Amino acid sequence: MEQIVLGDAELIRVVEWQGPFMPARAIVPGATAEDWKRNADWLAPDHWGRAEDTYLGALQTWVIRHGGRTVLVDTGVGDGRQRPHSRQFHDRHTGFLDRLAAAGIAPEDVDVVVNTHLHGDHIGWNTVDRNGEWVPSFPNAVYYLPAADHAVLDPDGPGRAHPPAAAGAADPAWWEERRLLFEDSVAPVVRAGQAVLWTDGVRIDEALTLEPAPGHTPGSSVLRLDSRGERAVFVGDLLHSPLQFALPECNSCFCEDPAGAAASRLRVLERAADRRELVIPAHFAGAGAAEVRREGTGFAVTRWAA
Repeated sequence: MEQIVLGDAELIRVVEWQGPFMPARAIVPGATAEDWKRNADWLAPDHWGRAEDTYLGALQTWVIRHGGRTVLVDTGVGDGRQRPHSRQFHDRHTGFLDRLAAAGIAPEDVDVVVNTHLHGDHIGWNTVDRNGEWVPSFPNAVYYLPAADHAVLDPDGPGRAHPPAAAGAADPAWWEERRLLFEDSVAPVVRAGQAVLWTDGVRIDEALTLEPAPGHTPGSSVLRLDSRGERAVFVGDLLHSPLQFALPECNSCFCEDPAGAAASRLRVLERAADRRELVIPAHFAGAGAAEVRREGTGFAVTRWAA
């Protein structure tokens, strides 16, 4: 666990898993081997395993405590999930709730859950298995889910008429995996009446605002924090690797609308640089957050979060 204080807000990072995930060239396919080598002095060893040419990432949840409320940003993969086509996410057992408890957070203490988008590694701890039934992990929480993603995942949703152009979307197994994650991690919180399906942005409280940032998924979003003039932006999967600071035009291999994702990334990073917002992606290993500045056609890290 790591802690950051911004204004009156306390941020706590709780890691579900961290380590080598996939070949570096695969995670950001638009980047070259030379791009990784040229930036090795700040990518290695936390974000790039140079010897193995491996991308290093994390599955994690950011906790925000502010104004007497506890907010979770993204909820990882979860335990016991059937993800037969994603070996890294299949039938995991990590004890994540115990790590939340070690941070002083019991499930009933959580007031808000934000899913920046509805990929399986951001929604898994939305629910727990109780006697063979998936139920909300956080019984007192309001869950903010992007409606555009829900519409695509829901077997009866209108988004199925316009499926994403993501890699693998033509494969029936791709849809089967999404059916599983919808049934075990999304539908239960909707049935429980705890979900808010939002579209054009929503102010959660005086410090937190959700805004659309489509591209990675149709409903991909960012969560902005502003407390006494100190700011952060939780960007979900707009960035998978810090290399995308230097090359904001390069998408991850998981972006469903590459042009939209690149446009959202550039827009969010420009504002972060101009307003000195701490950029907090979902999957950064090492230091999980950074301030950035404009540099050439991209951005550079001014400082990593302590």
